[in-house]
Amino acid sequence: MNIEDFDFHLPEELIAQTPLKDRASSRLMALNRETKEIKHQHFSDIKNHLKEGDCLVLNDTKVLPARLYGVKKDTGAKIEVLLLHQEEKDTWEVLTKPAKKVKVGTELVFGDGLLKATCKDYKEHGGRVLEFSYDGIFYEVLDQLGEMPLPPYIKEQLSEKDRYQTVYAKEEGSAAAPTAGLHFTNELLEEIQEMGVTIAFITLHVGLGTFRPVSVETIEAHKMHSEFYHMSKETAETLNKIKKSGGRIISVGTTSTRTLETIARDYDGKFVETSGWTDIFIYPPYTFKAIDGLITNFHLPKSTLIMLVSSLVDRDTILKAYNEAVKERYRFFSFGDAMLIL
Repeated sequence: MNIEDFDFHLPEELIAQTPLKDRASSRLMALNRETKEIKHQHFSDIKNHLKEGDCLVLNDTKVLPARLYGVKKDTGAKIEVLLLHQEEKDTWEVLTKPAKKVKVGTELVFGDGLLKATCKDYKEHGGRVLEFSYDGIFYEVLDQLGEMPLPPYIKEQLSEKDRYQTVYAKEEGSAAAPTAGLHFTNELLEEIQEMGVTIAFITLHVGLGTFRPVSVETIEAHKMHSEFYHMSKETAETLNKIKKSGGRIISVGTTSTRTLETIARDYDGKFVETSGWTDIFIYPPYTFKAIDGLITNFHLPKSTLIMLVSSLVDRDTILKAYNEAVKERYRFFSFGDAMLIL
């Protein structure tokens, strides 16, 4: 398929720059997979689409304040660093800007010496491997010096760091938030559980793939960057029980979806306790093995995420829904409104 098959016109003013004061007050477009009917609602109405025996699967990854601003020790030249994932205790794969100034052996200094780093190696796609040195606990130093790595299409500064975290964020390691989950409040999750809906957690640390556009004309030629995932024994047992009893597994976000589909693919439709790296790329036509529904945000034109969403219904229906979202002035991307496909 051609990348142009997933294009649509998106006015720039519809890209949400700041989160809403109340997480659950965002709008919700509910799309019925069978009838293709669309309903315009609010996110708190999600309860009306769920029923006893369903299971919501949430990604509990926690975003690191992973953007650092420092200087080269020898020249004082300014360098921006984005942490992607931890390779060993103090060694991280990162993106640097400008990359050409950071060669193997380059020493970097952050926060007047609170944190230092030395470039140890090169990675594909322009990445670098940095080894950090510091006094104390790395994550405390990072919390003091780092900024939330907001996507490049968000130009506004974030006044509260935790608004780019889900309320259930727990496992540190992401370079970006699993944004579909930003709509949930603790109160809404409690109300959903009281209905007899199970809440289960998996972890996928969002990495470089989030920042990489599709740069090939034919989407089959695109390669996803690998991201680390983990499923606990408790979650695996819960999901197998839900499937066996005929309940629906509803994934919250494309990151949860990719994790669930990776495990179901690798274990013949079953869920097991496992960890690993996934580069699964879901695009039409695709037969889902794990999920029955999806809660997601509205995605970039020609992105791998809109391709995944198109696989769950069909491309024409999704593009029609997206064009209606534009017409109805929905808010797009990380801090935008939500879509339910069920």
